[in-house]
Amino acid sequence: MDRVWKADREYRRVDLAVVDFYLRVLSEERSRSQIQRWIEQGLIRVSGTVAGASQSVQKGEKLTWSEPAAVAMSMDAVFPVEGDLEILFEDEDLAIVNKPPGISVHPSESEMAKGPTTTLVHLLLGKIKHMSGVGGVLRPGIVHRIDKWTSGSLVVSKNDWTHQKLSELFAAHDIQRAYWALAYGVFKGSQKVESLLGRSTVDRKKISSHVRNGRHAESHFKSLAVYGHYASWIEARLKTGRTHQIRVHLADLGHSILADPTYGIPSAKHPKWLALPEEIRELVAASPGQALHARTLGFVHPRTGASIEVQAEPPASFSVLLKALEKTKEAAIS
Repeated sequence: MDRVWKADREYRRVDLAVVDFYLRVLSEERSRSQIQRWIEQGLIRVSGTVAGASQSVQKGEKLTWSEPAAVAMSMDAVFPVEGDLEILFEDEDLAIVNKPPGISVHPSESEMAKGPTTTLVHLLLGKIKHMSGVGGVLRPGIVHRIDKWTSGSLVVSKNDWTHQKLSELFAAHDIQRAYWALAYGVFKGSQKVESLLGRSTVDRKKISSHVRNGRHAESHFKSLAVYGHYASWIEARLKTGRTHQIRVHLADLGHSILADPTYGIPSAKHPKWLALPEEIRELVAASPGQALHARTLGFVHPRTGASIEVQAEPPASFSVLLKALEKTKEAAIS
């Protein structure tokens, strides 16, 4: 599919403009080296002319390009790795897995440059013989992603036809997704949050709702339990699926997720940190990532038309923290 974008600002180089488009408009990442290869291949045009490597882009100029077609999967880049991976559903077209926390969904080019790494893709290849190739060399079978430290249900495709149909379901928001989050503060009842989401202009590693140009994001939150005046167990249902969507929306509400390394770290003297019981503080401090779990995933099977819904059990790190919170609640009642 061709991309067409009218630059809304000036850029000193074409590659910087295209990288910024992916970050701000699509909330996706493309490396400069990847974009530069596209320029070398003549895939990017500025105002109808093939772009040069050092060409600048003026505000209002139209950029057009198409991403290179999928190539055969390289076993030098990704290879089967034996390991524990829970499969929640599987047939000849797709599989739904319970992603463990602490691993990326697929390797990035920067990760591959640093040496061997194990991602969900590697574990998938150790379990499933055939995966779709439309996602590219480093992302066989990957239709959607969840963060490295987020665990839970994720669907993968085994052939290109299924990959395309699942992508259409996600694009049309015809996927039911429910997440569990353990968050700071008292959250009661239900609340809908809508905003634009895009890369922060202050910290490019963060996603922000305070942007002029972003993508529409909608989250629905419901309280599952409240623990004293210090924490809540929240269900999040997604209408859209933007990068860091739940983490940013909950942080905007003042209920950042426990142990979130990007949006939820309070200072040692912050009231919401001091409000946590000591046992909970120790568990949160020891956790390497946010207490967020993709609990439920549901959709209509693109080939059979059957309704599929799975529920992924949370990992030990989430369960231990939840159990400890429940104990503090019981102790307070007694």
